Amino acid sequence: MADDDLDIDIDDLKRRMDGAMSALRSEFASLRTGRASASMLEPVMVEAYGSTMPINQCGTVNVPEPRMITVNVWDKSLVGAVDKAIRNSGLGINPVVDGTIIRLPIPELNEERRRELTRVAAQYAEQARVAVRNLRKDGMDQIKKAKAAGMSEDDQKIWHDEIQELTDDYIKAVDDALEHKQQEIMQV
Repeated sequence: MADDDLDIDIDDLKRRMDGAMSALRSEFASLRTGRASASMLEPVMVEAYGSTMPINQCGTVNVPEPRMITVNVWDKSLVGAVDKAIRNSGLGINPVVDGTIIRLPIPELNEERRRELTRVAAQYAEQARVAVRNLRKDGMDQIKKAKAAGMSEDDQKIWHDEIQELTDDYIKAVDDALEHKQQEIMQV
């Protein structure tokens, strides 16, 4: 039997684990840290021209200062829709409309809200860890199938160790990202 039939697709596992990390980063980016970030508005959808579209397709999102986000709406008739979408987004930000420019002052976070956000960040990190562990399980299942197809015990051990090392690296990356995000949230 050819060894190619018994190989485990580590590159596919890495790609899928990278996807879990990417999802974690985008979830972390949506968490408010008391500092203005254009990524805070990514989940905001605006009812415009008879459909729903992301806010960045209705105007230019800028961060001119650490506690301010501005949205320069391209079409004057959409200013009200963008304002409404921001108010209904659950971000807890009150927009100030000035012509076609909408200013979003980012209020200081209180201690209770900071702690709540760190718990949310921890939940996001746990979801990423679970995703990585599930991918590890997929890799171990591939080893079991290869064992049934005639893979030697030495090769099984090598692949097992490689998948475990990959998993450990990604779990450490998740933990590091969580620690960094929690420090960012708690920073006054």
